[in-house]
Amino acid sequence: MKNLTLIFGAVYGLLSVILGAFGAHALKKIISVEKLESFETGVRYQMYAALFLLIVGYILKFETSSEKWISMLMIVGAFLFSVSIYFLSMSEAWNMNLKILGPITPLGGLLMIISWAMLIFYFVKTKF
Repeated sequence: MKNLTLIFGAVYGLLSVILGAFGAHALKKIISVEKLESFETGVRYQMYAALFLLIVGYILKFETSSEKWISMLMIVGAFLFSVSIYFLSMSEAWNMNLKILGPITPLGGLLMIISWAMLIFYFVKTKF
């Protein structure tokens, strides 16, 4: 689980830099300012998740199920949150109605919040 967490952290970081550059250069010309700001929000939170996963992957031993859940909730939550925002942002350019993805974004955000809360609880109960 430790390796998986570190790999996802690195992949999310890599993709957020690539997508951030893509948004700043290519998307600026094809989507509205509002949609571009949403896209950038997805990129920003994906980078936050990448840093979270890299730090957690280094700190945690992944000996308990709660330690594993901290990582899994962030991996899944960041994916749902950011990818749904990416697709919603591109719906205009693709001329597709993707509003069905709207409820996915807050679900991903909720999973990320739970992951942070579990990490706080882990720090409170663990003596370093």
